[in-house]
Amino acid sequence: MNELVDIVNQYGVPTVVAVGMAYFIYYIWRFVTHTILPGLSKAITTLIALIDRVRMLDNDMIRLDQKITTIMDIRKQKEELGKKK
Repeated sequence: MNELVDIVNQYGVPTVVAVGMAYFIYYIWRFVTHTILPGLSKAITTLIALIDRVRMLDNDMIRLDQKITTIMDIRKQKEELGKKK
């Protein structure tokens, strides 16, 4: 603790605070670039893959709905033909 007081007496409060803030900013920058950004890149890749899968499922649902509608129309037409005869 005496070392900190000696440093403040030698260089002044603004200089010591500025050096402390510079170290804090460097620490935060290093943490973000080494820890958060790689994890974020993995998350973005996973998100893109999930979005692609959802789009594929949506397209499959549309195709399935069209097939079911076609089958129902064909059955309805057959029933109407059966009633006419």
